[in-house]
Amino acid sequence: MRTFIARELNVSVQNVRAFEHGGHGDTMVPLPRYSTVAGIPITDLMDKATIERICARTARGGLEITEMVGTSAWYAPGASAVEMVEAILLDKKKILPCSAFLQGEYGVRDLFVGVPCKLGARGLDEIIEIKLTPDEDAAFKKSAAAVKELVGVLGV
Repeated sequence: MRTFIARELNVSVQNVRAFEHGGHGDTMVPLPRYSTVAGIPITDLMDKATIERICARTARGGLEITEMVGTSAWYAPGASAVEMVEAILLDKKKILPCSAFLQGEYGVRDLFVGVPCKLGARGLDEIIEIKLTPDEDAAFKKSAAAVKELVGVLGV
């Protein structure tokens, strides 16, 4: 999502902070109102149609990579793991998107789902619960249900 926003606005990807919730794939929940460029919400910088196009492309980004290179993504998960390990080892108290075992947060129980988490020397310090609009909450619940269904299919 960061790359798509940066390309659309012709800015450095380093200026972009993107925010997504839920599982990966077509049920991912991009949150444009929490996504920024140099602190400016993208909702102030782009029209609704452009944002919707970026959100849709973000949700199918993994499939797009697989179709282009013939395998699933490996750089982004690796870079994310490095960032998480660094946050823990250096006790950064850094808030990052992580798959966390939810126990009632966001109305979800007994399921690992992607949410913002504060990472420090003890590992997961805190699951950050942000306020979701009713539409965002419904999309998140749909994404969590898709994750739960996949867990059931895999039998784990």
